[in-house]
Amino acid sequence: MQADVVIVGSGPAGIAAACAAAEGGANVLVLDDNPAPGGQIWRRAHDAEAQRWIARLRASGAQLRNGTRILGPVNARTLLADNDSGPLFITWRNLVLCTGARELLLPFPGWTLPGVTGAGGLQALVQGGLPIDGRRVVVAGSGPLLLAVAAHLREHGARIEAIAEQARPFHLARFAARLPFGKLLQGWRLSSQLRDVPMLTEAWPIEAEGDSRLHSVRLRTRSGTRRFECDYLACGFGLVPNIELPLLFGCNLNGGFVTVDSLQQTSVPDILCAGEPTGVGGLERSLIEGEIAGHVAAGAPARAKALSAQRERLHRFSARLANAFELREELRQMCQLDTIVCRCEDVAWERISAYSDWRSAKLHTRCGMGACQGRVCGAAVRFLTGRSSHDRARPPLFPASMATLAAEKEPDHG
Repeated sequence: MQADVVIVGSGPAGIAAACAAAEGGANVLVLDDNPAPGGQIWRRAHDAEAQRWIARLRASGAQLRNGTRILGPVNARTLLADNDSGPLFITWRNLVLCTGARELLLPFPGWTLPGVTGAGGLQALVQGGLPIDGRRVVVAGSGPLLLAVAAHLREHGARIEAIAEQARPFHLARFAARLPFGKLLQGWRLSSQLRDVPMLTEAWPIEAEGDSRLHSVRLRTRSGTRRFECDYLACGFGLVPNIELPLLFGCNLNGGFVTVDSLQQTSVPDILCAGEPTGVGGLERSLIEGEIAGHVAAGAPARAKALSAQRERLHRFSARLANAFELREELRQMCQLDTIVCRCEDVAWERISAYSDWRSAKLHTRCGMGACQGRVCGAAVRFLTGRSSHDRARPPLFPASMATLAAEKEPDHG
């Protein structure tokens, strides 16, 4: 299977890239492991903007293959993927990586209890049919996502007991004062929906309490420790970019994100990257970066350059967002020596912290060697240690059958 432009990821950045490239005349193939386009932010989305973009994607002529998981590169121009039909070898002329991000989960006593989830994770579960009506929920962590998640859960009948934001009030006020009117209005609407909910700043979980399941959480607040009874604790401390595939291709990183130029081109020729892997900045940034990457991949750099002013404006917003919600040093104290950090292999922080680097900890304790392959605990350890180094990615990126790994690429007769 081959295409002029292969796009990995069908979230907002991938959709925008596919539309721009396909409408520019390129033969476009979009690959994603989710069952439908939209990514995490537009999962089962019914808002008008999501519907417009997905309809545009379907009308663009781009070929969409959902339920397809990328395992890694076979060579400089070929990807190995897997789906229900078996292994796929995808050859490309230009590759656009829109691999998105995942939630940053930080360990604290009790975080492995049933009922403690990611903030976006609980939202996705509810969108998928999890009953939440009448359930008591505490939302904690950092970032604008907390309000959006709380409002969404309340719309589905949840009782929001508290929202705990770790950032300082001054930083939040300064960030809000410089928001564009549209975003300010959006934030005001969310706050209005939650006006009777305790909104705590400089607050974070110090212990989730329960036996076989969560029944309460203790929060550290400016006025002391407060305890809230709850059925769910939804935590999210920001986003971690999915950079494993760019790493396998040898793309350079800067500050944990893929390095790109003003046209979204990475350090590797003919590989572009857009969305959260290049920096966290919200939906609008992902869409603009995706469009730029799609135009460049289709051989229309002039169209991409016409979007540069919007791109720069959104990058400035990203910088303000990062400053406002920067994680504070005190959060490292949430994790105790006996706190499980690697949930897959049941490895406590005491064992991991005895080693000076992630690789040594993996070899001696098996942390990061479980089903998630360090996607959860690896980011947590980087925060806890204050070290920004990344472990080298290794293929396959996801579990695969021996039949898939042993498959041979069919000769190209075209």
